[in-house]
Amino acid sequence: MRPTLTAFLFFILTSLHAQDHSHRLGRVIEFPDIPGYVTLKTDLHMHTVFSDGSVWPDIRVKEALLDGIDAISLTEHLEYQPHKADIPHPDRNRSYEIALKEAADHKLLIIRGSEITRGMPPGHCNAVFIADANKLLIKDTIALFHEANRQGAFVFWNHPHWTWQRPDGIATLTPLHRKLIQDKLIHGIEVVNDQTYSDEALQIALDNNLTIMGTSDIHGLIDWDFVGGVAGHRPLTLVFAKERTEASIKEALLNRRTVAIHRDILIGRDEFLVPLLKESLVIRKATYSGKASVLIVTVENKTNSTLTLSNKTGYTMQSHADVFTLKPGDAVLEIKTRERLTNVTLSFEVLNAVNAPGKHPRVTWTSAVD
Repeated sequence: MRPTLTAFLFFILTSLHAQDHSHRLGRVIEFPDIPGYVTLKTDLHMHTVFSDGSVWPDIRVKEALLDGIDAISLTEHLEYQPHKADIPHPDRNRSYEIALKEAADHKLLIIRGSEITRGMPPGHCNAVFIADANKLLIKDTIALFHEANRQGAFVFWNHPHWTWQRPDGIATLTPLHRKLIQDKLIHGIEVVNDQTYSDEALQIALDNNLTIMGTSDIHGLIDWDFVGGVAGHRPLTLVFAKERTEASIKEALLNRRTVAIHRDILIGRDEFLVPLLKESLVIRKATYSGKASVLIVTVENKTNSTLTLSNKTGYTMQSHADVFTLKPGDAVLEIKTRERLTNVTLSFEVLNAVNAPGKHPRVTWTSAVD
């Protein structure tokens, strides 16, 4: 049957939309491995209709596959169940089980978790790597944290700067938090949650030896809240694990081997942040042209983040100011070395990497000159 003009136009428009849609969703988030570890992209704070989210658990799996995530946890609220009239479920493990089935044919790891939902203090906390969410339905707060840890959970404090519980937006330790940390019942803290970042939470992590976490805390659609918007992609916790397994992720989290990602900002301890930056920016070639003593350096940014650098080389730049950005992919730097060198050492402060409130790491690369 010969198609009508309307049908033909509809076919063209939908084809163009599909091509655009496919291109837009070619969005796998990339960060390189660091020496001795594999870099795993994790999002360990998410919601579905089994608490106060808007999607079925299989959608969380599909979004994670599009983003190239390695591990997720659907951390449904234990105590807050606004959809109970429409989706009654006596089993608090149900969301996890649906996601696990959806991910069965993929490499995505599904980690069982729940969100402890209390007033401040202690506020909300996630318990991941638990054995049974139903056994966490305990009224006594201290007893609840003990049960989570008895199950082998990694527990982290969620959005400590959330203005619904901290109107001033300043993450602050209370006596109860200090006790939970002292008794090793809380192991980490979100410095990044959804669209927000907290310097104060980072300082709490550094002062109390807590794991630095970043999560999406997604309730709606990842595409709506992050992809293509200001954020670019969802917040993440990069976990530096010995291998790609749940047990290895848990071991890395307990040993604080993480970097949190917030838009184009990388937050972590120098021990892991500096190696990540060194692996993220690779000098592909360094050479001189003709008789000039201006060194031409080809650099590859292997991440999805645009990195902002401040020149600390001791040399001036030919085509950049002292502060410049390197987008994902290759870029060329022209550096006036005054004389022709056989080896070059380049040092930059990475301004959108944070190792403490108001502080940024300095990273050095050395390369032979062709």
